[in-house]
Amino acid sequence: MAQPIKTPAPKVQAKPADKTPVKLIFDKSNYRWFIIAIAVVAFGFILMAGTTDIYSNTKIILAPIVVLTGFAIAFFAILKKPEAK
Repeated sequence: MAQPIKTPAPKVQAKPADKTPVKLIFDKSNYRWFIIAIAVVAFGFILMAGTTDIYSNTKIILAPIVVLTGFAIAFFAILKKPEAK
């Protein structure tokens, strides 16, 4: 049988470390808004939970409004531009 021709792998030279700081997409305030949104959504789901009256106004009206408000806050956190320095 014919032996396959082995070619040496090309040597990759390591680039020197770039000292420019990494610019993140989100700012610290964006992450704060994300945390607030998660807390509001979790609170809305807690309001929906329970074994008492399933037709209460809290579960039917208030809890979905709180959850949607949490989603709106998260949407705002995504679209909020970082502050220019």
